[in-house]
Amino acid sequence: MKNTFLAFAVLLFISSLSSCVVLSPKKYKALLGTKDSLYTAFNEGLIKIENLEKEVNKLKKDTTLMAEELRDLQNNYNEMDASYKKLKNNSSSEITKLSGDLAAREKRLKEVEEVLRKRDEATNALKEKLQQALLGFTKSGLTVEIKNGKVYVSLTDKLLFPSGSIIIDEKGKQALTQLAKVLKQQPEINIAVEGHTDNQKINNLGQIKDNWDLSVLRATSVVRYLTENEKVESVRMTATGKGEFQPLGSNANADGRSKNRRIEIVLSPKLDELYNLIK
Repeated sequence: MKNTFLAFAVLLFISSLSSCVVLSPKKYKALLGTKDSLYTAFNEGLIKIENLEKEVNKLKKDTTLMAEELRDLQNNYNEMDASYKKLKNNSSSEITKLSGDLAAREKRLKEVEEVLRKRDEATNALKEKLQQALLGFTKSGLTVEIKNGKVYVSLTDKLLFPSGSIIIDEKGKQALTQLAKVLKQQPEINIAVEGHTDNQKINNLGQIKDNWDLSVLRATSVVRYLTENEKVESVRMTATGKGEFQPLGSNANADGRSKNRRIEIVLSPKLDELYNLIK
């Protein structure tokens, strides 16, 4: 730019000089050539200046845009940093809370496992006591077994009742008396008496309408004997009739029907402690 202005100044000087001084044709032509060169350089300089100004303006615009983008990026970074710190603090709190919850649940699980272990031990001990107390009746169709954490004492109908009757006979009373001795020593045991029959129709039994009716009345007779005669607590007792609908054997033959006609006394430990833990 400095050279261009210098050329422009020289050009003006030559113009003014040519108007004041008489020159030879040769020198005059040389000065005209110099003048043309300087004009050309001057115009080129103007174009370069214009282009440079455009570049400068573009750079200024780009710089402004970059500055705005930088501000936006800085704001985004600040927001993300704040979110991260908040999330980190919340995560720490959540992890601490979760760890506490897991520890509490693990403790409760161990307590439940301990209750169940005690229940299983008590159930096995009860089974052994009943087997010993009722050993003399096993040949008459009495069995003791554990199913689903409960003790099942199964007595065939011939051990307890005359055929088609709901009145307990003497041998049945002896078995129930031995059973009651064990039950009274186990106050934490709930007692459910279930009556079962085969599928043969009942005839000439007075007010007893069908097998279902017979199963209920036999279960009730056992409960009454245990509570009224043997003084087992009534609040621990329930009586239900299952009729012919839960057979152990086939009703197509005499042996299967004999297995189906039975009283089942289901003994289950009270699980109050376990229920409290679950709550």
